[in-house]
Amino acid sequence: MKKLIPLLLFFVALPSWGRQFDVEVIVFKRTVNPEQTAESWPNSLPEINLENAGSFSDANYRSQKGVRILPYSSYRLKGSAAKLKQHAGFEVLMHTAWRQGDRGRLSAPIFHIQSGKDFSSKFNQDGTLKGSVQGTEVIEGVTEETIPTALYELDGKIQVYVDHYLYADVQMDLKQPSVRESVLQVPLKFEGKATEGDAVQSGFMEQVAPTIQKQEFLKSYRFDQKRRMKSSETHYFDHPLMGMIIQVRRAW
Repeated sequence: MKKLIPLLLFFVALPSWGRQFDVEVIVFKRTVNPEQTAESWPNSLPEINLENAGSFSDANYRSQKGVRILPYSSYRLKGSAAKLKQHAGFEVLMHTAWRQGDRGRLSAPIFHIQSGKDFSSKFNQDGTLKGSVQGTEVIEGVTEETIPTALYELDGKIQVYVDHYLYADVQMDLKQPSVRESVLQVPLKFEGKATEGDAVQSGFMEQVAPTIQKQEFLKSYRFDQKRRMKSSETHYFDHPLMGMIIQVRRAW
């Protein structure tokens, strides 16, 4: 009998170790001009750390993390997605669902999100506008053309994990074309000739007004939120330019 007690305790603990959750996520943007909102948006942001993140399409990563992509027939937020698509003020960028275990933050899957328009034909990876000759290079008479890497409108990561409670941690950038002003460096002009050894006097220098040039670039708007959730409840993450609807359901 004493030998059976540890074995029974082992099987009683199994359900908590083997819990599975279905995660369904909708990410959408608002059809507004970001620069006409009341928010102040920086022109540059630090890159999102994608270390240990994997793609939804990476079968090896999904296998390592015990993840299974769910078929569309099992989605439960279809009605919410349909309402967003029918509304002129919103555009759905992503709607997906997957099944995962109840792993902690250090071992739960981190998914790299990429969706929406691909701006790589017009902009470089750093957001600068491509020139008429950029993307090609001539080496010893041979022209090599650089194949642009995809530059998606929505780019970031999402992680759902269990740490006593259920959490969703999201970092995403919404990329939109914008315009910024830059001051061109103009060399100083001298009115007269100065001989060697002469002190530089203010009278020798001619005042030159700085030249301000407007440049089109691809600007990133950061969505960075972490929230504790309850399973089976629908949670809404708000942002002036976008939003996310997420539901995490117990599968067993």
